[in-house]
Amino acid sequence: MSAAPRYPEIHVRVSSPNPLTLVAAVRCALRQAHVGREEIWRFSQEAFARKSPRGLRQVCQKWVRVDSREGKSGNSSRN
Repeated sequence: MSAAPRYPEIHVRVSSPNPLTLVAAVRCALRQAHVGREEIWRFSQEAFARKSPRGLRQVCQKWVRVDSREGKSGNSSRN
């Protein structure tokens, strides 16, 4: 995706190929960044409305910066 995410200061990286792990990491990172509950709920609804792992990942990238390198340690951080 070329457009900047909604929260460009939030970076998420996961090593698991499981798309639910990515959603959980984004939700955790949003909470750590003190994003409101309603906004996190909005993210969750949008993410879970997608039927494919690729679509779910695109939603995550629309909200935060997602590290596309796999095989790295799973964590999330806020700069």
